[in-house]
Amino acid sequence: MRLSNKVQLIGYLGMNPEVRSFGESKMARLSIATDSSYRNKQGQKVEQADWHTLVIWGKGAELAEKLLSKGRKVAIDGKLVSRSYENKEGKKNYITEVHVSEFLLLDKNKSN
Repeated sequence: MRLSNKVQLIGYLGMNPEVRSFGESKMARLSIATDSSYRNKQGQKVEQADWHTLVIWGKGAELAEKLLSKGRKVAIDGKLVSRSYENKEGKKNYITEVHVSEFLLLDKNKSN
C-alpha cells in the first residue's frame, strides 16, 4: 500500500483570492473555513470553525481569480505543504498550507 499526502475540504471562502504574477505564471492565496463540532464534558454540542490557507498555482489560479470570491461554498482537493520563513526580527515561523490541485463550486454565484 502506498500512502499519499491528500487533503479534501468542503467549506466557505473567507476572502477573495489574492493573486500574484510570477512571470507568466500566477499564484492565488485564499482561506477556507470548515465546520466541526464535538460534545463538551457537560454534553453540550460545541461548534467551531477551522481556517485553512489555500494556495493555487498556474491555470487554477487564473480560474480562481475569475470564479472564487468571499462566501462561496467550494470543495477542494490538494495536499499539505509545510514551510518555514524568518520574520523581520529573525524569528523562524512555520506555516502549513493546502496546495490545491482541483476545486469545485458548490453554490450558485449570486450575481449570475
